[in-house]
Amino acid sequence: MVIALLVLSPESVSALRNAARDRVQNSLNLAYGSAMASVGLTIPTIAVAMIWIDGELVLGLERLQIVLLAITVAISTLTLAQGRAKTLQGVVHLVLFATFLFFSVKP
Repeated sequence: MVIALLVLSPESVSALRNAARDRVQNSLNLAYGSAMASVGLTIPTIAVAMIWIDGELVLGLERLQIVLLAITVAISTLTLAQGRAKTLQGVVHLVLFATFLFFSVKP
């Protein structure tokens, strides 16, 4: 997790600055690119490391998280298919993210 935070922090700060300057498309491109690079590098690295580490690798999602992931993929496809992102679409993505965080925190 620490490595992911270190990798994601520069692009996240840049994405926030672009969003504050009303450059939603640049902000989304930075955020998605950074997240995809982090996931695309971290998961295979952990999977290879599990060859030498005792234990089970579990990357599962609960049903609600799978539904939210599917909705996110659908909305992301609609957002990116247009070529330009609008502020409202960015808000929809933030609401989905907040929903995911709200339902992922266990009491």
